[in-house]
Amino acid sequence: MSPSADSRADFFSDDPGPELLEHLETARTPRHVAVIMDGNGRWASARNLPRVAGHRAGAKAVRELIAAAIELGVEFLTIYSFSSENWSRPADEVSGLMRLFVEVLERELGNLEKMHVRVLVSGDLAGLPTETAEAFRSTVERTAANQALTLVVALNYGGRTEIVHATQALAADVASGELDAGAIDEVAFSRHLYLPEVPDPDLLIRTSGEMRVSNFLLWQIAYSEIWVTDTLWPDFDRYEFLRALVEFESRERRFGGR
Repeated sequence: MSPSADSRADFFSDDPGPELLEHLETARTPRHVAVIMDGNGRWASARNLPRVAGHRAGAKAVRELIAAAIELGVEFLTIYSFSSENWSRPADEVSGLMRLFVEVLERELGNLEKMHVRVLVSGDLAGLPTETAEAFRSTVERTAANQALTLVVALNYGGRTEIVHATQALAADVASGELDAGAIDEVAFSRHLYLPEVPDPDLLIRTSGEMRVSNFLLWQIAYSEIWVTDTLWPDFDRYEFLRALVEFESRERRFGGR
């Protein structure tokens, strides 16, 4: 069942929710929103806490984001959870993150099923610790039939690596005679990405004020609108997400045209 205006009003009842809702055009809601969740470490440092405490606080913000996306009628939500470059972080932070992924999935699975959220993973699960990879595989399987929202978790993910993998797959098809090199176009290339069934993001959100895309969905965000907020990820809430969507809906998307 699609969210109603009354349920949205209840969900965004605090200021500045009512004012923002007046400017919301549900007919122009982005189908797919991607989020670079940045600032967990700075949030923790400002409170003299270990970095993993920032990641734990960030997990709560993800729960808020999912609920807001459903309420606003977003169909696909992609979150940048762990990049292929993040392995270079201190070992205790990485291991803490891997344990946190398992903890959050075990704790939130019932809530994801209750909200009818389907979970997909984009990235290399084989490169993760066994317990973490199995937790994600189980979650993907358990939520496969859900339809309210598709949550794509970019995990051990790198945009350049994804493009290289797609190129290798195309080269193999050409070498085997299954594909003529002259037939390679954008559509053929897209079919070899990690999740070809997921549409390109309409809107890319980045928190913490950083002005870069950090190797995230490099092929898919070619024409995405970008919205950056200075808010650190653990402080990102439903109202910040609503503000991003209202801003998106005010823009004129030209896709390279005039």
